[in-house]
Amino acid sequence: MGAQWKAKPKEAAANARGKIFGRLVKEIMVAARNGADPDTNAKLRVAVHAAKKASMPKDTLERAIKKGAGLLGETVNFERTTYEGFAPHQVPVVVECLTDNLNRTVAEIRVLFRKGQMGASGSVTWDFSHVGMIEASTDSGADPELAAIEAGAQDFEPAEEGDTLFITEMTDLDAVCKALPEHGFTVNSAKIGYIPKNPVSGLSDAQMEEVEAFLEALDNHDDVQNVYVGLAG
Repeated sequence: MGAQWKAKPKEAAANARGKIFGRLVKEIMVAARNGADPDTNAKLRVAVHAAKKASMPKDTLERAIKKGAGLLGETVNFERTTYEGFAPHQVPVVVECLTDNLNRTVAEIRVLFRKGQMGASGSVTWDFSHVGMIEASTDSGADPELAAIEAGAQDFEPAEEGDTLFITEMTDLDAVCKALPEHGFTVNSAKIGYIPKNPVSGLSDAQMEEVEAFLEALDNHDDVQNVYVGLAG
């Protein structure tokens, strides 16, 4: 299932798009704390590119930047928090959230983990590699293997919609983001994430349905930004 679990397209398009916009708005607001100009703020530049690729309305994008930078006279402080544990059938899961209320979020995530098992910090992440993850696309037929080598990425693999996922050391994320365009790739998203070292395999169809339902419930939570799962296939 790869490094990051993504929901199957079961929802109506409008609802799915609204959820994507909500997550992107949070990322933009957090990035804009370090400045409202994407030209001088690398994290904001990547977040804005992702928002444009998702066809976020210009007004929504500009308001998110201004609000995050404190230019609208109001501040909303989102905090990053990570939870870990197991989905049904001992499938390891790492959940990243952005929240303005830690107490509410942890209480609600604990409820969602009742069908699995919530763990203490470090109980699952030891079995994942903490890496830089860059999704990029090419219109010129550029060779991803050559681009990975020359840009300084550690590895690469196919991603959704014909994109390529470039995997980097955490400390190399920004440098590889800057180098990839020189080798024919446009960076669509970039973040620090988790890749499983020993993904679980061999689950039956019924077991997979239980795991998928658990992951989908997590993914539907408003504060959840990313769900990483140690599941093969």
